[in-house]
Amino acid sequence: MLRHRAFSDYVFTVCNYLFLAALGFCTLFPFIHLLAISFNEPLDLIKGGVTWFPRKFSTFNYEYVFSNKNLYMAVVISITRTVVGTVLGVVCTAMIAFALSRKEFIFRKSFNVFFVITLYVNGGLIPTYLLIKNLGLMNHFWVYILPILVSVYNVIIMRSYFEQLPEGVVESTRIDGANEFQTLFLVIIPISLPVIATITLFIGVQHWNSWFDNYLYTSRNQGLSLLQYELMKVLLQSVSQSATTTAQMGANNVAKLSPQSIRAALTIVVTLPILFVYPFLQKYFVKGITVAAMKE
Repeated sequence: MLRHRAFSDYVFTVCNYLFLAALGFCTLFPFIHLLAISFNEPLDLIKGGVTWFPRKFSTFNYEYVFSNKNLYMAVVISITRTVVGTVLGVVCTAMIAFALSRKEFIFRKSFNVFFVITLYVNGGLIPTYLLIKNLGLMNHFWVYILPILVSVYNVIIMRSYFEQLPEGVVESTRIDGANEFQTLFLVIIPISLPVIATITLFIGVQHWNSWFDNYLYTSRNQGLSLLQYELMKVLLQSVSQSATTTAQMGANNVAKLSPQSIRAALTIVVTLPILFVYPFLQKYFVKGITVAAMKE
């Protein structure tokens, strides 16, 4: 019986590792494929067959992407937006979630219902645009921050986490004479790093990947152009140039520029910063999501 059980455990372990290896392969393969395409010569890429490694190595795609003179200023604006928006978003989310997690807050249920309703009902694109315009946020940096300062989804996650904390922690700080802000920022947040890291990742990725608000509200102000918006323009420009060049060269020839390889290079450029940050937050991210999903 012991041998049979040990053998079963061995088989389970092998199958488990094989399954995880296959899952890891399915996750990594698209990124490796895009990396190979991005470093492949555009003319050679048209032949197809590039899977794991570039057939003809070339940095032309990245040179084309970074030839945009507005790209470097856009990187600064995107980083500034991501840092400022993430810090303010986490702070505001934490304050709202802490208030909603307190049982002595008499309007707790009413606000919870109100916040949940906003997950299903919103004003729509045109009313939102008119509101932004009437508030005077058009062509202003704060149009990137204020409209998405607080997400109800993030508030619910953080509130659920705060509700799992021992009630004695809050009571002890009040006995020591601490007010609500001191309790939140000096006690609750330091012991809630998993959910803080989780919300930080959510908000940071949202700000980093955003470009549509740039297109709607600040497209006339080149000084506020974001990295994602500039990369989108680079992609559209590559498609236009490729079509124009192909038409001029004739049906039997091909353009040197390949929109597919440019698209792959753009994907790598915008993905790498997130890949560098995520490993440092991964252990907090998993724990934050797990604990926030639990109920007593």
